[in-house]
Order: sequence, then structure tokens, then C-alpha cells
Amino acid sequence: MAIVIGVIGAYVALALLRLIGLFTNLFFYQRWSTALVSPAGNHLGPLEIVVPVIGAIIIGLMARYGSERIRGHGIPEAIEAILINGSRIEPRVAILKPISSAISIGSGGPFGAEGPIIMTGGAVGSLIAQFFHLTSAERKTLLVAGAAAGMSATFAAPVASVLLAVELLLFEWKPRSMIPVALAAATAAAARRYIIGMGPLFPVPPHPAFIGPSGLAGCIIAGLLAGGLSMILTLAVYASEDAFHRLPIHWMWWPPIGGLVIGIGGLISPQALGVGYDTIGSLLQGNTGLHFIAGILIVKSIIWAVSLGSGTSGGVLAPLLMMGGALGGLESMVLPAEGAGFWPLVSMGAILGGTMRSPFAGVIFALELTHDVNMLLPLLIAVTIAHGFTVLTLRRSILTEKIARRGYHLSREYAVDPLEILFAREVMRSNIFTLSPTPRRDNVVDALRADPTKTLQRLFPIVDDSSRLTGVATRADLEQLVAKSANGAEMDITPVVRAAPTVAHPDEPLRFVVHRMAATGLTRFPVVTRGDDRKLVGIIALDDLLKARSLNLEAERRRERVLRMSFAFPFAFGREEPEPEDSQEA
Repeated sequence: MAIVIGVIGAYVALALLRLIGLFTNLFFYQRWSTALVSPAGNHLGPLEIVVPVIGAIIIGLMARYGSERIRGHGIPEAIEAILINGSRIEPRVAILKPISSAISIGSGGPFGAEGPIIMTGGAVGSLIAQFFHLTSAERKTLLVAGAAAGMSATFAAPVASVLLAVELLLFEWKPRSMIPVALAAATAAAARRYIIGMGPLFPVPPHPAFIGPSGLAGCIIAGLLAGGLSMILTLAVYASEDAFHRLPIHWMWWPPIGGLVIGIGGLISPQALGVGYDTIGSLLQGNTGLHFIAGILIVKSIIWAVSLGSGTSGGVLAPLLMMGGALGGLESMVLPAEGAGFWPLVSMGAILGGTMRSPFAGVIFALELTHDVNMLLPLLIAVTIAHGFTVLTLRRSILTEKIARRGYHLSREYAVDPLEILFAREVMRSNIFTLSPTPRRDNVVDALRADPTKTLQRLFPIVDDSSRLTGVATRADLEQLVAKSANGAEMDITPVVRAAPTVAHPDEPLRFVVHRMAATGLTRFPVVTRGDDRKLVGIIALDDLLKARSLNLEAERRRERVLRMSFAFPFAFGREEPEPEDSQEA
């Protein structure tokens, strides 16, 4: 199914690119053509201001009377569909999202095609999944497969698409989801070569395999600057969104206001309009001047932040690439000369890693766009620095902030669950009371009153002479039975004994135990050995599972010096004398 979705995703990407070309030609050149062109070459003059406003009015009407889900840049909406809606996307979104995005970009919107294609491809994957008898987790996999396929076909970047899908949409790294997503992305990349063309999207002149200490130091500076720009852009987008929320008008009219800002910005710097693939290519070739670069960096940042905050439809990757390239163009004037387009490419990857908090996707995406493998080390340094900068300065990324504002917490950190690496034997209680199948009343009363571990025992295993588990009884049932029985007599506890209890095994990971508790609704299990003998070795309760978390917190917070300097350098520090036991001797 993922492979089929991959093929469909490639054609969806082609359709979106053709739509963008069509609306760009209609809005700016009044001709019928699907070729991708830049709005910068139009001859509309001051009328250029009106074009983005008209496009924004159309988008506002589509969102108001079609589906509000088409607003935004696509990725947060896909995340929301996964987290909240059980990976179900409405069919009309699959139609309205690409059309609205094509109108937005075609009318001069400073956006990219990747956000809409992620949302549209995800919608296609979700729709196909909804026709079959699948779980929510399986629908999520196919939704993400469609999103990755669309991005892979758009940018000829299958590996980066898989990484972006894992880091932004899957929230897991498991074969059950990664394999279908990777197959969909690979299929879409192969299909692209027949229906769209080969990569790389942005060819660059060859760069040196190693740039030396000064160049590596420049990568650190570029990473810090990209991290700073990422922080400013993120804050600007949501400051703009907050400003629009304070306006006393319906949100349907916010995009035209953003469109007016776009039109004014287009008069100042026409290259800031539209997708800007040609502008990105010029920056990577080093064929731009200071005025051109500064205009793109300032104007693009302003119109992108304002228009995105207004709730119009469009993606963030291409604008980030352009702004990162412009930042790199400025850096190339002061940092060591490493070849044409070197610093723009480094800054492009760094700003992706910093703004989207997807460092691996940022590195690989830049490599796949250019096929310049020599840039791997510089990109790794700059992207890592930019990512670290935004992690320290921003609570959330530009993609997850929107989800958080809707009241949902989204973790982007991948770690091994402590319940996965600890076993039942490590947290179970072995100091417990057991009962025989025919106990005396006094023995039962003593067991109910005893408190060997300072924790009230609520489940009592029933064992035979060889410590083999035959059943369990709860404290509440035994207390009722004791109240009805005579003193000193043997008790018949058969009515309250559960002869086939759910058990745990000492060599089981705690994750299995938690899942069993969730499935059965029980919070306490006897722990028995495997095999036919089923010898009782302890009890594990829900409270005991907190020990796993405690051990994990101790590993993170407790600091200790394992080796002293005198151990490593005994001749330099001399023999360490033992500390006196008595303070008076000291």
C-alpha cells in the first residue's frame, strides 16, 4: 500500500507544481501556462500590490466556506491530524489544500510547495487507509508515507523526506512504520525521474573536501548566526499571529492584510515573491550582489512572517532556504573564501536545522538538493550549532508551537523508555505473605495485619507445599471471609480464590508488564517462574513501576567522581593518604 501511495504522491507533487505554475502565469502574466516562472519578471508596476491581495481573498473564502484546515503551512495540520483525529483527514482537504496553496504561491505568496505537498500527500495516504480495515497506528504510517512521498517527489530528496517524516510526524523509529515510509519515498523519487525530471534541484560548483581550521571555525559562526535568525523568524511568525488575533475582524479577512504586505514587499524586492527556486539557485552560484542579498533577507523575512501569521496557505522550507542562502551570502563577504555558494549552502542547512528542529533532515536535505557530498562536515557542524542555539533559546520550534497553542504537548526527543530496559525481577517485592489452600483463620488474620515492607499488601498468592502458585485472593475478599468465620478454625477460601490469575515473569521487561496491566485493568500481578512449575518469586504492583522512573532520574541527576586524578597520574600527585576517621586526630 505504501508503494502505491508513493506512485500517487509523485503525481500529486507534479499536479501541485503545475498548479503553482498555472496560477503564477495567470496572476502575473495573464497567460495560460503551467511552466514554473518567477513573479519577479512581471510588468504590472504598482498593480503588483493588488495581485497578492486578490489571491488572499480567494484563500480566505475557501477557508471560510470550504475547510479551515487549509490554513497554515501544512506540517502542524498534519501533526494535528495524527495526534488528535486518529490519522483521519477529510477528503475535501486533499482537494482544497493544493488549490489554495497554488493560489497563494501563484499570487506572489513567499512560500514553498513542501508544506502543502506534505499535507496533501498525507491526506491521500490517509484517505486510502480509511478504505481498509486498519488500526490508527497503521493509518498514521500510511498518512506519513503519503507526506514523505510528496516531499520526495517535489525535491528529489528521498532520504531527507524519510528523516523529516520520522522527526516531525511519526514520533517513533520502528521498522513497522519506517519501512513503509521509506519505500513510499523511494518509489516517489524513482517516479519523479520519469514525470518531473532528475535532480539535483540546485546544482552547485564543486567545493573542497576539507576546508581547514579557519573554515570549520567559520561554520561555527554560521551556525550561531543561523540559530539567531531562526529564533527571530520563529518569534516574528507568532508575534504576527498574535497581532492578527487581536484584530476586531473575522479571520477570513486576515489573509488579504497579509497579501497587502506581500504586495508592498514585492515592489521593494520582486525576487522575494513566490517559491523562489531561481533565486535560491542564484545564491548558491554566487551570482548576487549585496543589495540583492540584503533585500531578499529583510523583505522575505518580513512578508513571510506577516503572511504566515495571517493564516494563509503555504510551506516554510523554500522560504527558509532562501533566507538562509541570503544570510550565507552576507557571511561570504567576511568569512574565509571556500568557493562560490559555500556559505549560502551551509546557512541553508543550518537554518533548516535551527528553525524546524530537524538537524539530520537539514544536513541530508542540503546534500540531496545539491549532490555535493563534500559539504557533509561543514553542514553537520553548522546545523548542530544552530539546532543547539534554538533548543537553548526557544521552548518549541516553529512547527510545534502551533500545536502547543492548541493545548497539546508534543515531545521531539527520542529516548529509550526505562520500562524497556528494566525487568520485573529488579522492582518486584519478594518479602510478601502467602497463604496455603486451606489456611487457619489466625494465619489469615496475621497476614492481613502484617506490613513487612511498609506497604499494605493487597494481593495474596495461594501456594502449595512446593511454592507453586495455585491462585490469588484480594485483601478485600479475605477480610470479608475472616469476618464471617469462627476463631481458630480452618478456613475454606476457595470461594474468593481466583484459580487462573494473570501473572508476570521475572525476566520480562517492565513494558510488557505495563501493557498487560493496561489490557486487563489489573494493577498487581504475582511473579512466577516460566514453565510448568510456576514457582512464586514475588509480586509486582503499579507502584513498583515507579522505581524504574526513579532509577532513570538518579542516572540523570546524580553526579559522582568515579576516578581521581591521582589514579591517572600517581607520580604527579603522590600517594593519597586515607582520611582520618576521628575529627580529633585531624
